[in-house]
Amino acid sequence: MGISHTLRAMAAMARVTVPTLLEAARGQLTRAATDERTRQFAREVVEVLAIDLRVTGGQSLSPTGTYVYMSNHQSHLDIPVLYAAMPSPTIRMVAKAELFKVPLWGRGLRAAEFIEIDRADRTRAVASMQRAAELVRDGVSVYLAPEGTRSRDGRIGPLKKGGFHLALSTGVPIVPVAVRGTMDILPRGGRSSKLGQTVHVHVGDPIPVVGRAMDDLMREVADFLRKHVEGDA
Repeated sequence: MGISHTLRAMAAMARVTVPTLLEAARGQLTRAATDERTRQFAREVVEVLAIDLRVTGGQSLSPTGTYVYMSNHQSHLDIPVLYAAMPSPTIRMVAKAELFKVPLWGRGLRAAEFIEIDRADRTRAVASMQRAAELVRDGVSVYLAPEGTRSRDGRIGPLKKGGFHLALSTGVPIVPVAVRGTMDILPRGGRSSKLGQTVHVHVGDPIPVVGRAMDDLMREVADFLRKHVEGDA
């Protein structure tokens, strides 16, 4: 990605972060405003990188439903790509603490109810998932990547239990989401982005969790991700 594309991406970040911080300081920040800015940022990133975004599935999701979205993790670009693709209007993300250390951007994420998680500190991690549960019970869908880290080769790694505890404790269905192609744009450890790549996102059907065993749910989500990421689907 050249300097002009980098500047456009930074400008997109500023356009969503500055008004968010100002409205939060005045006590005027609304979820609806956050929803629109999140989608705006996602759309601009897709446009700046000339991503050919192809989305399938999701027809069985209710526009007013609350879900725990779970995707595989290939790149930092998964975040804007998935926000451009996932159908629920209000989604907040559980993200690594490092993302919240970016000046101003991190403050904006906190103000917008995004959830910081530090897996190295179990007490803080538990508190973060409790906060996520509060949002879910308030009708906010939550998105997380249960692998916990970006794949180096595109294959699905072991899934962590935190998101499954969240779904089971709230009774909210899990929606598995498979993303392919973001690592071709910006792989783990990469410093520049490749323009004009195709990204496929497949949104699965909701998986009911009530009465289900965690191991079964983890297996079902992992099987979905392997099928749509590692297979030919």
